[in-house]
Amino acid sequence: MNLTISSAEMLQALARFAGARVLVIGDIILDHFLWGTVSRISPEAPVPVVNVTRENLMLGGAANVLHNLYALGAEASLCGVIGNDVMGDQLLGLLAEVSSSTAGVVKVDDRPTIKKTRVIAHNQQVVRVDREVNQPVPEGAVERILAHIDAQIENFDAVIVSDYAKGLITESFMTRLRDCLGRHRPVPLIVDPKPGRSRCYHGVTLITPNNLEAEKMSGIVIRDEASLLKAAETLLDELACEATLITRGEAGMALLERGKPLLTIPTVAKEVFDVTGAGDTVIATLAVGLAVGLPFGTAATIANIAAGIVVGKVGTATVTVSEIQEAIK
Repeated sequence: MNLTISSAEMLQALARFAGARVLVIGDIILDHFLWGTVSRISPEAPVPVVNVTRENLMLGGAANVLHNLYALGAEASLCGVIGNDVMGDQLLGLLAEVSSSTAGVVKVDDRPTIKKTRVIAHNQQVVRVDREVNQPVPEGAVERILAHIDAQIENFDAVIVSDYAKGLITESFMTRLRDCLGRHRPVPLIVDPKPGRSRCYHGVTLITPNNLEAEKMSGIVIRDEASLLKAAETLLDELACEATLITRGEAGMALLERGKPLLTIPTVAKEVFDVTGAGDTVIATLAVGLAVGLPFGTAATIANIAAGIVVGKVGTATVTVSEIQEAIK
C-alpha cells in the first residue's frame, strides 16, 4: 500500500514541529572526522596515504539524534554517560554550542568517552577507528539517569532510545524506563534497535531497524514484499509494539502498523554520498512527528524525505525544516 498525502498536508505538519519536546536516551558518541586527499599508496603497505587538511569533532550516536532534533526546531534533552576525560569535556562543549542541557549526562570514571574517528578523502570514507568500552554502565550512573528521567518526563511529548549496544540500554534499564513512563502521562517510546537485544524492546511504541537488522531480529531473509511483510509482522508480534519502520536504503522504507496493511515508501534520495547518521535523522524526524500528534504514516513519509536529504551530505549531518520544505515543494 502507498500513502496518499499532499504537499500541503506535509507542509502544514512541518509547521507544528517547533512545538515538539523530545527526550533522547542512549549511547553518547563523539564523532571525529579527519578530512584530506590521497595521491599515492604507502610504500610500507598497500594502503592509501591520506594528507590531512582539516579535522573536526561532532555529536554522534544519541547525541547526533539530539542534534537532529534541534535542527528540526524541536526542544530536546539528552540522557547518557561519558567518560571523565578530555573527550568528555569536548562533547559537553559541543552540547553547549547547541544550547542543550547536560543535566542528564553523567560522567563515569574508568570508562572513556566513546569516540569514532573517520578518515575521509575525496568525499569517501577510507577507514574508521573506534575507541570504546562496551561493558555495562555502573549502577550508580544508571540510577542517576533514571532519577533524572523520572523527574523530567512530564516535560516531554516523546522519548527516543538510541541503542548502540555500548552498555547503557539493558533489559533492566528498559523495564524501569517503561515503569517510569507508566507512572506519568503516556508518550510515544521510539527505539533505534540493535539485533540480539529484542527482549529490551518489548512493549515500545515503534522500532526503526534497517533492512539487515530487521532480518537478524526476525530471522527472515527479506527478498520481496511478501518476506518484507512477514519480517515486519514477526517483529510486531514478538515485541508487542504498535508499529515497525524498516529503513531499506535505496528501496526506501516500509511501515507496518498493527491492524493495517504494509505501507511502502519509495526513497527520495537523488544522490548518496554518506549514510553516516541517516538512521539518527530518521528517528529524530519520526519522534518529532509523533510528538506533535501526526499519524505514523505521515511522520514516516516526512522522515523518508529527511533521510533523502541527509545522505546527500558527507559526514555526520542534520536536516532542517526549511530543507524538508524545499524538498516537498
